[in-house]
Amino acid sequence: MGTHYTKEFREEAVKLVLESQSSVKQIAKDLGVNTWTLRGWVKAHREKAGASEPRGSETLEEENRRIKRELCVLRQERDLPKKSGGVLRERAVVKYAFMAAHTDEFPMRLMCRVLGVSKSGYYAWRTRPESARSVDNRRLLNEIKSVHGKSKKTYGSPRVHVQLVTQGEACSRGRVERLMSANGIRAKQKRKFVATTDSKHDMPVAENILNREFAVDEPNKVWASDITYIPTDEGWLYLAGVLDLCSKIIVGWSMNDSMERTLVMDALKMGYHRRLPSAGLIHHSDRGSQYASGDYQKLLEEYGMQVSMSRKGNCWDNAPMESFFGTLKKELIHHRRYRTRDEARRDIFDYIEVFYNRERLHSSLGYLSPVDHEKQMAAKQAA
Repeated sequence: MGTHYTKEFREEAVKLVLESQSSVKQIAKDLGVNTWTLRGWVKAHREKAGASEPRGSETLEEENRRIKRELCVLRQERDLPKKSGGVLRERAVVKYAFMAAHTDEFPMRLMCRVLGVSKSGYYAWRTRPESARSVDNRRLLNEIKSVHGKSKKTYGSPRVHVQLVTQGEACSRGRVERLMSANGIRAKQKRKFVATTDSKHDMPVAENILNREFAVDEPNKVWASDITYIPTDEGWLYLAGVLDLCSKIIVGWSMNDSMERTLVMDALKMGYHRRLPSAGLIHHSDRGSQYASGDYQKLLEEYGMQVSMSRKGNCWDNAPMESFFGTLKKELIHHRRYRTRDEARRDIFDYIEVFYNRERLHSSLGYLSPVDHEKQMAAKQAA
């Protein structure tokens, strides 16, 4: 039986193709979708949409380019002091190394002014013979930047070091940490966010049969579900997610501009049709009205799932989902301002389906991605 994809998944995949610079083949690989399946979705979308919209006037394009240039300058003046913080008190040679590593990112005049060095001193340093250690540090720094960039700038030195060692680099964690600090490379920081649970209702609730037993040794034995929100200029966008406690993979998700019960039902349907779990799976959630609703409970019964709910007012009973949403907001949402809900949808779809599920290294999984962890488990079982 072929994999079932929800309408929402197909729509977001098509948007990713139409708005990305990557090829259909690459995006299909990133999403774990058959290339011809994805091409078919794109073709159907284009046929339904008809002729493409005409491009804007040349004057508008020129204005857009000018605005982008101005924004670039403002971003540089804002970002350089943050990135160079680790070298402001260092010797001149360390500052020169920082400048050499960031010549493609910041203007030379700006770097000299912020770091308190001269252009002549920098160029004199550049003409001196470079030591073997300096050459290797520069090479390693490029590898660090590559790993950090591919992680969407979410990895700190421990994960960067693990990834480098996996790639065959012989380097210590301390060396990686020093190079990252000296060059202003750091992981995004976490912020607090507000809960969305509405437990003030008179619908029946279930016992907490999971009871914080979060260590699960097989996929499709325990799923956790929850809802969070994403601010946009148009208003809130609500995200429902379903997470497998064994591999930490997001098996189902749905986004909408309201917290109706269909939001959580669509996320559960996606997870069920993707994974087709055996009866008896434990489904854990909070006591929110969406999860306690008759329609949702009927769906759980239809799928043969056991119902478990957190104790009232105890977010730690659903810690795995709280952790995922915290990671999502730390690594993505808190660093964006979305003009529209569609912008947020596209970003979140890419984060979950491409980065989080298939690329992001999880320390609790032995620094594997959820997909790779499940592949490793399947290979061991087959051996």
